[in-house]
Amino acid sequence: MTDPVTFVAGVVFGIALAAPPGPMNAVIADESVTHGWLSGVRAGLGAMVADICFFVGALLGVVAIVERIALLRGVMVGVGGLLMLYFAYDTANEFRDGFTDDTESETGRGFRRAFALAITNPYQILFWLTAGVALLNPGTVDVLEPLSASLSGLFVVHTGTPLLLVGLFAGVALWVVGFPATLIAAKNRIDAMAPLTAAVSALVLAGFGVYFLTDAIGILFG
Repeated sequence: MTDPVTFVAGVVFGIALAAPPGPMNAVIADESVTHGWLSGVRAGLGAMVADICFFVGALLGVVAIVERIALLRGVMVGVGGLLMLYFAYDTANEFRDGFTDDTESETGRGFRRAFALAITNPYQILFWLTAGVALLNPGTVDVLEPLSASLSGLFVVHTGTPLLLVGLFAGVALWVVGFPATLIAAKNRIDAMAPLTAAVSALVLAGFGVYFLTDAIGILFG
């Protein structure tokens, strides 16, 4: 039973990694309801490819180097903040100019936007330095044992195995496909969904942009 448990744990972990509200999901939401499901999936794939890059970087030790060099980390945070503000402006323009349900995004735009935000996100680097490294190191985690000794051995996850990592990226892929589909389904029931989502996405991106720039100033000049 340990192999299925490890795979399921990876899937759950991948969804948990991809699902929290933030700039990447704001881009996915905007692309989905404005330009359709495929555009939303493309945006999600951009964020997923960035995670794959971080995964490889964690294997090679590059992620740890980035975290140790304050100047490099600060520049990445600043670039990420500027990109978020730019994409917030771009999204706000869409909202201001109006769009129709059959408006199509430039091919690859959502992918590039989400990838650029994700690859400059120091918090994803931090994840791969902490939880990500723990996932890569061979070992076992008895998930239920801390709750009760009687539950020991019922849900044991093997870390550092290909099955766990396949499960993790399968979970991310499920979110990449399912989140845009859920938004499209909601949009089909609520005519105002597209402009509302664009407005909220612009606000989320702008908020994170200001936060990242403030963080970058603290890292570089603090």
